[in-house]
Amino acid sequence: MDAKGAPGAAATEAYAEAVRATSRQLVVLDNAFSGFSAAATAARAFVSVRRALHDGIRGARYEREIHSAAAELAEVAAWMLFDAERHASARRFNREALRLARSAGDRTIELLILQNVALHAGWAGRAHEELAIARSVLDRERLTPRAEAIFRIREANGLFGTGRAREAARSFDRARSLLAEGERGNDPFWAWWVSMDEIDGHEGGRHLDAADWDRAIPYLERAALHEAGARVGYGSIFDAQLLASYLGAGAWRDAERTAETLARAVHGIGSARTFTILKRTARRAARQERIPPGVRDAVHELAAAVAAAEATR
Repeated sequence: MDAKGAPGAAATEAYAEAVRATSRQLVVLDNAFSGFSAAATAARAFVSVRRALHDGIRGARYEREIHSAAAELAEVAAWMLFDAERHASARRFNREALRLARSAGDRTIELLILQNVALHAGWAGRAHEELAIARSVLDRERLTPRAEAIFRIREANGLFGTGRAREAARSFDRARSLLAEGERGNDPFWAWWVSMDEIDGHEGGRHLDAADWDRAIPYLERAALHEAGARVGYGSIFDAQLLASYLGAGAWRDAERTAETLARAVHGIGSARTFTILKRTARRAARQERIPPGVRDAVHELAAAVAAAEATR
């Protein structure tokens, strides 16, 4: 989106809709085009809108609507920057998104941002923060089952990361039961991506983090089928985590097969977080004793494919 000429246009409903359309297009790019990250494009789009907000908003009639649309775009950019491993920028964009959502009084967008902030905190190892954010929403909001399921996933991640695995398992199960209730007409528009795949992937990922590979595998195997949820650009993370679990469990045949499949697919992966997991897994495999030569070779080839893919971006 180009902010040129935006001061005049920014005081119209049409400008707000143009900002929302930009967010929708970016989400399509992020999820539908393999091997592509829209993070830089999203960041530039929001910077352009921010400039327009600074230069062109006049009168309160449209200000709240435009701030709401800008908050959504900032959140989209923050998510993509997070998945691109640009964490400082992601945190900054999330802060701006929260400020704009609160300025607009848009609690629906604010909840979207909060679940993103919670996810980012957990990924960075701040499980207490992820849990606190999730509980702050769950304790005071009336959410649809689908929206609540998202925050139960965040709660479960936080519980697991703070050593409360049994409570975490109950929260993951609660998320599944909520999701099984189906869609509601008043679901937030942004809740489309939560799925059984998502829940399985997160629960399997937490067992992987705990080096409980045998327990991680069945969850990640289901998630890696990509059959129980909408298409998401970051779904390759579950495949990468499954490879790490197979290697940890000594499931050599499955590990070799998965490494070979990932090596063939690597140029279609747009998630930098997936590459981070694959590179870490390859380094661990290189140090792993008694790994069969065929598995070692397959993981080595995968690491080379990842390096080649990163070099072209």
